[in-house]
Amino acid sequence: MKILVVGSGGREHALCWKIAQSTLADEVFCAPGNGGIAGDAVCVGIPSDDIPSLVRFVKDNAIDLTVVGPEAPLTAGIADAFQAERLPVFGPDKRASLLEGSKSFAKEMMRRASIPTARSGVFSDVDQARSYIRDADYPLVVKADGLAAGKGVIVTSSKEEALTALDEVMVSRAFGDAGSSVVIEERLTGEEASFIAVCDGEHIISLASSQDHKPVFDNDRGPNTGGMGAYSPAPVLDEASYRRPGKDPLPPRERHEERGHHLSRRHLCRPHDDRLRTVRAGVQRPHG
Repeated sequence: MKILVVGSGGREHALCWKIAQSTLADEVFCAPGNGGIAGDAVCVGIPSDDIPSLVRFVKDNAIDLTVVGPEAPLTAGIADAFQAERLPVFGPDKRASLLEGSKSFAKEMMRRASIPTARSGVFSDVDQARSYIRDADYPLVVKADGLAAGKGVIVTSSKEEALTALDEVMVSRAFGDAGSSVVIEERLTGEEASFIAVCDGEHIISLASSQDHKPVFDNDRGPNTGGMGAYSPAPVLDEASYRRPGKDPLPPRERHEERGHHLSRRHLCRPHDDRLRTVRAGVQRPHG
């Protein structure tokens, strides 16, 4: 198989490194890639958000499968464009990508699907947001609603800090248009872990847990960054806790989708040849 990975960060480097180890992978390309990725894949000088050029490259080079890493091209509809051309692609379509591209949409989806989440309010009017902060009787986190490269979350310890953070996001537009609306959320304390699963609309396959570190300084101090490092599995998520996400947040969301709500079920384009059927057959084990 000839496989294209879209993106240029550490996540895409890990994908290229692991995909290249598969006996099914004959050639691995990465667009645009970087100097480190060049050691594991052939880098192609196409930006990850240039969807028409990526489609042409895949057609011209008979790529069997495209794996999309970054959120930006996913929310821009790269999977939809590939599906329209009958090109196999791994990644959620534009509507499903709203879970990552809009924090307010994700909160509403969790509310409708009865998935536990922190108390919050969503605001596009800065004065209403200020009133919410002043009335809140619990510590707050201010989040730019849209994509902000993992940096659009400001954890605060007082109303004054929250009001300052709000002005930074909505008035000064520190995160650009991502801050045109905000999610103001109850601040939860404790360790967090990431639990990710792959879904093709019929089956859920759990991946290993992970934990990343956002604050810029040691001991969880300083502003959030795009990430200061990560490791997997996350020790904080023990076996009992690990089993619960597979039986709690994920299946209810699937049932929610079946009721005809907005989120699309199509995460993986239907395979078009026997080699892709082999790949897909390897992940059709239901979990939870």
